[in-house]
Amino acid sequence: MAHATIMGSLKMLILCYTFFLLINLSHNFAFAFTSQDYSDALEKSILFFEGQRSGKLPANQRLKWRGDSGLSDGSGYHVDLVGGYYDAGDNVKFGLPMAFTTTLLAWSVIEFGSSMHNQLGNAKEAIRWSTDYLLKAATASPNTLYVQVGDPNQDHRCWERPEDMDTPRNVYKVSPQNPGSDVAAETAAALAAASIVFKDSDPSYSSTLLHTAQKVFDFADKYRGAYSDSLSSVVCPFYCSYSGYNDELLWGASWLHRASQDSTYLSYIQSNGQTMGANDDDYSFSWDDKRPGTKIVLSKDFLEKSTQEFQAYKVHSDNYICSLIPGSPSFQAQYTPGGLLYKGSGSNLQYVTASSFLLLTYAKYLRSNGGVVSCGSSRFPAEKLIELAKKQVDYILGDNPARISYMVGFGQKYPLRVHHRGSSLPSVHTHPAHIGCNDGFQSLNSGSPNPNVLVGAIVGGPDNRDNFEDDRNNYQQSEPATYINAPLVGALAFLSAAV
Repeated sequence: MAHATIMGSLKMLILCYTFFLLINLSHNFAFAFTSQDYSDALEKSILFFEGQRSGKLPANQRLKWRGDSGLSDGSGYHVDLVGGYYDAGDNVKFGLPMAFTTTLLAWSVIEFGSSMHNQLGNAKEAIRWSTDYLLKAATASPNTLYVQVGDPNQDHRCWERPEDMDTPRNVYKVSPQNPGSDVAAETAAALAAASIVFKDSDPSYSSTLLHTAQKVFDFADKYRGAYSDSLSSVVCPFYCSYSGYNDELLWGASWLHRASQDSTYLSYIQSNGQTMGANDDDYSFSWDDKRPGTKIVLSKDFLEKSTQEFQAYKVHSDNYICSLIPGSPSFQAQYTPGGLLYKGSGSNLQYVTASSFLLLTYAKYLRSNGGVVSCGSSRFPAEKLIELAKKQVDYILGDNPARISYMVGFGQKYPLRVHHRGSSLPSVHTHPAHIGCNDGFQSLNSGSPNPNVLVGAIVGGPDNRDNFEDDRNNYQQSEPATYINAPLVGALAFLSAAV
């Protein structure tokens, strides 16, 4: 009897242990994303930009809940500034983040467009929607760059659909008297990078983009100053140029060097690099600070063409990458317990997507000549960078402690209460009656899911303990932005082909 009891207990233990193993196996491999998963996420990451469109929507608009908006932008100032993108969850067109978004979308296509397959056309459309607007902003008036439409202080007092906007559509510009080298040089970078994207498919458009980029860069360089000094309260604290404008000037020159192959820009980089941050090791790449991105752009010439003038940029690129790699002697990044790179409480995923893109782009450059990342006495191959970037992207897509995808519309569980005016209010097509400035706050404060799914949007993301609150009022975590998505487009294209 005792023997039978022992045997029964043993069988029960074996069954429990087997069940435990199965649970663990399913837990560990529940998020082994396939090439198809990454392709699906890629398609959605690009589709998101259609939800941010301002202007007259085309017949092939796929996010059908949106409508035309901002159709008279610029008219009060006798310029045509219709089009472009709303930056995030509001209805303002901010020039600095829009231009940075465009540069990163273009860079994504330049590096990984061959892996985008049937999404390449959509990615180029997303770029062109912005560059068409930036061209207008750069050429409407001589010696002027229009850098913003909408008074953010007035806009943020309302919660209304872009189709209903009745807040002031003030227009803001930089000029020789009120310079903005940062926003102008970023605009030049965007137009130059986009000119590479369209060089084969639309040579005439590409030539226009490059020619305009050169003029805008000359304007940025000749009339130096930070746009936040010129425009103060309408760009700060929203998109203050905290890092100054030198980083954008070097970044803009780097893209013009790549796009034009004009030796003038090589000379500019060599002459001005030192004073513009070439030797600064900076560990944050964003719409504000371009230094890490510039180093990686310029390291390409050293790694692929052995251009000795750019060897120092390879060294500083290594320093940036080393700071991200756990186990590196110069590791200094912060990660959450669940493994997410963490830079700050406000819209942290912008740093995650930007860093992931730089890791994968640098890995591509390193692979071109068998190079490695040198971190003191340690060496890391390109595969280590890819592994780290993949872990970050997988976390965003749902492989995280909360088991939530931070891409709206991807996976079984994703944010439902996104801090986004158009998404959170009834569509103009189902509720054509005007919803006034204050009437929309009922939707902002509602606990109900957004009626319109902003497919592909990446929200701000979890805190430093992997906690996420799906609350529309919690804009630090629940607001999407174009510059969060843009670098992820390239990263997802790479992963869709690499798995």
